[in-house]
Amino acid sequence: MTRILLVEDEPGIVELITMNLRHAGFEIEHAGTAEEAQRAVDRALPALALVDWMLPGQSGLALARQWRSDPRTKELPVIMLTARSAEADTVAGLESGADDYMTKPFSPKELVARVRAVLRRRAPQALDDAVRIGPLLVDPATRRVTVQRDGLDTELKLGPTEFRLLHFLVSHPERVHSRAQLLDRVWGDHVFIEERTVDVHVKRLREALAAGECAGLVETVRGAGYRLARAGAASTAGG
Repeated sequence: MTRILLVEDEPGIVELITMNLRHAGFEIEHAGTAEEAQRAVDRALPALALVDWMLPGQSGLALARQWRSDPRTKELPVIMLTARSAEADTVAGLESGADDYMTKPFSPKELVARVRAVLRRRAPQALDDAVRIGPLLVDPATRRVTVQRDGLDTELKLGPTEFRLLHFLVSHPERVHSRAQLLDRVWGDHVFIEERTVDVHVKRLREALAAGECAGLVETVRGAGYRLARAGAASTAGG
């Protein structure tokens, strides 16, 4: 499930946003201050952050600028929430590094649409759209992986981590990802996970894909990492 960090100190707004985003299928983590938000991000990167401009202590604007200046969080999608509606405020919000800017009060439906739009632009692997590569169909909405051959669909059995790994790879075909990058995007940048863990889960993923003769889609790029090939699904994997 796609995790969103909500940085907001008004209980009514928190309840409204949380209810609507959970109904739309998102997982919500709440922080009431910039300091709490930073601790949450230090633990694990969310898919997106909704940040209120006016927070107790450090402002949301300053927090967004802080994240943009840090290599680890510079790509974190941010939507700024504020009661400020002047054009100069909108410009300031966007210049802080926010991907979008919403003025209170706003429509919950519009918020969900904006969240999905930003995720689509900045983090397509976080969406629930099914992705097909050759005979392989990965559907995050149902958490199913199927292979179509000779008009027949065969469901493959993957563990939750292998599913997230495969979904990320099929969302970025042909791109080489280092082990550190995979830890960041699949495991949420958890600092206690070692890079060799990636190799273990890639091995398990290939074993699961082998049942559908698709293990060869996951390629090892020596000295660089892993990538998912668009063409040619072999029954065994290289590397």
